Formats: sequence, structure tokens, C-alpha cells
Amino acid sequence: MLLFIGKTVLLYFIIIVIIRLMGKSAFAQLTAHDLAGIFFVISLATGPVVTPNFVYTITGMAVIGVVHVGFSKLMLFNRLKTIFIGQPTTVVKYGKIMQHNLKKSHFTLTELLSELREKGYPDIACIDFAFIEPSGGLSVVPKQETAPVTPDQLSIETKHRGLPISVIIEGEIQQQNLQLLNMNEQWLKHELAKTGFPDINKVFYAAARDEDYSLIIDIGTDSTNNGENNN
Repeated sequence: MLLFIGKTVLLYFIIIVIIRLMGKSAFAQLTAHDLAGIFFVISLATGPVVTPNFVYTITGMAVIGVVHVGFSKLMLFNRLKTIFIGQPTTVVKYGKIMQHNLKKSHFTLTELLSELREKGYPDIACIDFAFIEPSGGLSVVPKQETAPVTPDQLSIETKHRGLPISVIIEGEIQQQNLQLLNMNEQWLKHELAKTGFPDINKVFYAAARDEDYSLIIDIGTDSTNNGENNN
């Protein structure tokens, strides 16, 4: 049993190291070869610990659970976090691509350009910094002159409209969300009837704003009567 536990813990850490060595692109893009690589690494690594013994199986699962929780606690230490999780990698600096860092992250230029376009930055010259995060995600800091203008910069006063909370999803009343609003089903039916929707089953989606309890009602794309109704 001790040998089995030791192999399980050792292989757990080996999997982490190998996947880390595969680069951040394995997390960000998850292309066919990335998925195949991760699948085979995990399959081959778990092979030596596969056992028909039910007790061993449960023990192995429990051990991995404990090791994972302990590993997460250890990640609170910066030095260990840097080793096992990594740090953000700068791939664009002042509008220029940092080729060495891009290769180190196992990112191709095509993948980087695709990610930037998805985030709404087709022109690299408009970017101050772009980072590949440890999770494989891409963070972009645009240049000030190309960044979206905010109402605060224009000294425009904005009004908080409240957070829309779903109260009906596909004709089903969301009781828990109604409780968050301190409302009940009778209130919802009354408000729907006031706006011309007495049949809840015909409401595809409805949400109430937590500020003024106004309703947003959508009866689906099959009808032209959907929209927002404020009470």
C-alpha cells in the first residue's frame, strides 16, 4: 500500500512538470496536438497505478485529493508558485513583438495574432503590453491614445441601473433568485401580467434588476414581441 501511495504521489508531480514543460499554449489554444499530448501524458502516467483492487482505487483517489489540497496551499508561497505555476510572459512591448518570449511560451506568431484579433486588437501598434498569463490566457494593455474612452474621462455622470437577476429561464421560475430579490412568485406573476405576459410558460427568459425591480423579458427569437419592459 505504501509503495502504491508513493507511486501515485510521484506520478502526480511528474504530470504537473511535463504539462508545464509543454508550454502555456497547451492551456490557451488546446489545439489537436496539445489535446492529444495532454491525453497521452495522463493516460501513460496513470497506467502504473491502475488497479482492480477497489480499496487501492479509493485510497489513490483520496491521496490525490489530499495532495492536491496541500499543493494548493503551498502555492501561497511565491517561490514555489513561480516554479510550478510560472509567471506572466511579456510577448508585446510598446507595439513590438518579443520573439524570444513568444518562442519560450511555445506560442506561434499565428496563435498570438489570432488571440489579439479575438480580443479586438488587430493592430499590434495599438498595444502597449500583451502578456501570456500562467493559465495560458492573453492579457492586453492598449496604448492610452487607442484605449476606449470612459464616461469618467468625459466627465459624464452615469446612472447605476442595477444587476439583472434571472427570475425565469425557459419557462421555469428561479425560486432561489427570487429570494435574493426578497420577492415571491406572486409578485413575479403580477408584474408579468402587468406587462402583458400572464403565461409564464411562454416566457423564455426574464430578469429583474436589483435596483428598481424592473423586468427584462424575452419570449424567444420566434416572436417579434420580445424586448425590455420596465416597471
